[in-house]
Amino acid sequence: MEENSFLNIAKKAKEVSKKTAVLSSEIKNKALLAVARALDSHKDMIFEANMKDLEEAALMVDRGELSQSLYSRLKLDENKMRDMVQGIIDISKLEEPIGKLLLKRELDKGLILKKISCPIGVLGIIFEARPDVISQISALALKSSNVVILKGGKEAVNTNKAIMSVINSALACVEGLPEGIITQVFTRDDVAEMLKCDKYIDLIIPRGGNNLVKFIKENTKIPVLGHADGICHLYVDESADFNKALNIIIDAKTQYPSACNSVETLLIHNNFLRAKELIDKLKDAGIMLIPNPESWHKEYSDKILAYKFVSSVEEAVNHINTYSSGHTDGIITESKDSAEYFLSAVDSAGVYHNVSTRFADGFRYGFGAEVGISTNKTHARGPVGLEGLTIYKYTLEGGGQIVKDYVEGRKSFTHKDLI
Repeated sequence: MEENSFLNIAKKAKEVSKKTAVLSSEIKNKALLAVARALDSHKDMIFEANMKDLEEAALMVDRGELSQSLYSRLKLDENKMRDMVQGIIDISKLEEPIGKLLLKRELDKGLILKKISCPIGVLGIIFEARPDVISQISALALKSSNVVILKGGKEAVNTNKAIMSVINSALACVEGLPEGIITQVFTRDDVAEMLKCDKYIDLIIPRGGNNLVKFIKENTKIPVLGHADGICHLYVDESADFNKALNIIIDAKTQYPSACNSVETLLIHNNFLRAKELIDKLKDAGIMLIPNPESWHKEYSDKILAYKFVSSVEEAVNHINTYSSGHTDGIITESKDSAEYFLSAVDSAGVYHNVSTRFADGFRYGFGAEVGISTNKTHARGPVGLEGLTIYKYTLEGGGQIVKDYVEGRKSFTHKDLI
């Protein structure tokens, strides 16, 4: 790329965002359905590109340049493709997120304040492996009237280019849609430039490992939405149902071990009568259990599960609030009191009762898809779907009112909510 070419991309994205902000629901939904059809009809070409990446990535794993967990996330299959396509269709059916009236208040007669949802603007997305991220984020960005600049990992470059080609070809055929809503860049230099573009990029969303997220947070002035770790816990209370506990833990650990919502630490109440049997059954399921890990703050991304015994739900909560990454943590119990205490006391983006941590996902939440999981405590938390990609503005309509009249007492505020 030419010098400052990323800066030109960012400037153009900012310009396009002004047009995208006022797109009609009809045009956006038409574009989404066009993308869904195109991905479905070109899936063989995408699978072929993905196979090239998998072959090259396998060599990277052998050389120690790529982890096995990232390799697992790289693979696209019929199930993932089906979910990609269906996710876009589901997003098209969701309620329009832009222009929603969130507040309407009369400040005084003829002086009306409104709070209205609007897009964030330009999103910079940096992600590793997982090429399905492109379709998810592109669809959510389009539906929420945002512009997006994507930077994927080198291990998925062929798949990313194939998916992006299909998406942009579909979008080019939609009348009324501005060009440049979705852009892809490829080099490390582009990442460095992206992190400097606080004048043009409004939000950075990293999708990757701890090192990637930490690097981004430490090297940009742009707000960052995401999570660095996925240290998820399950606590088996003394009143837990054995079969529920067994099935939930096995699902949370083995259904997709490299996922950020896979459970990494198991806590068991000292009085849970079938604890030894539970541990034996988990081992039979292919899970390696570690009773005294060197660190409780470790994301294994494999069929490895640290565990320890605790004397109470309070001790379990204290352990979780000390070592959890604030992603998703759950309790397995038949006690209403224990469940209520756990749900209110655990300080995480997702807190569950008698279900697998693997439910922490935008698609499963009915968001259509997600741009990622946020452990932030501002703006958006948990699986981030459409709502997390919107912000709001205030509008005030009047008839010539001035502040001086209110300061000097000639007029007074009514502050009457109208919705």
